[in-house]
Amino acid sequence: MSTLVTEQRVELIYTKTQLEAMKTRLKASESKAEAMETRLRASEKTVEEQRVELTHTKTQLEAMKTQLGTSESLVHQLKTEVQDLRREGEQSRVSFSASLLAEGNGNIGPSGVDTLLFKHVITNIGNAYNAHTGVFRAPIRGVYFFVVFINGGGHASTPTAVSLQKNGELVVIAYAHQASLSLTASNGASLLLKEGDVVYVKLWPGAWVYDNQNHHTTFSGHLLFPM
Repeated sequence: MSTLVTEQRVELIYTKTQLEAMKTRLKASESKAEAMETRLRASEKTVEEQRVELTHTKTQLEAMKTQLGTSESLVHQLKTEVQDLRREGEQSRVSFSASLLAEGNGNIGPSGVDTLLFKHVITNIGNAYNAHTGVFRAPIRGVYFFVVFINGGGHASTPTAVSLQKNGELVVIAYAHQASLSLTASNGASLLLKEGDVVYVKLWPGAWVYDNQNHHTTFSGHLLFPM
């Protein structure tokens, strides 16, 4: 009987020892589980923070894309404006002067001549004057100034005279008449022209003009300012 009791006691002690060991391992497992849970929560927090940061970064990226698009549009607009200003600046450089004869000397008129051809081109910036037709054609809308100087020989019945014409209408005349000796006349006008308007000089009916290598008779004009 005593032997049985002793064995039971030993077995009970062993069982208690195992139970304590299991409790210890269980606590250790619980501690590990808590640690893992803590790390998991920390990881979840980090992931959430990264998600928020990623969303913020995407928002910033979209804003930068929008800003870049706006900047590119502005650059394109500025380039267009610069090109327009450069083109306008080039078009606004308009000036010419030409004398009647390219070579030799003599009278033009008093018959068989209508529009005078000023053949000796001194200056033709912008190429708006055509020496083959005697016509100036306005390249842009603006205010232009024109002046004509004429020379002639005095004659009892033949004056020295021309008219400045705009689109076929008389603007001003330059006129001189005396019986003998050399004489001169001049006149000019500021004209508002639109693109394509033409200005030229016509010989006055029954009149003549003279020119030689000294270029006495001239037609000149230039753009004062665009409109």
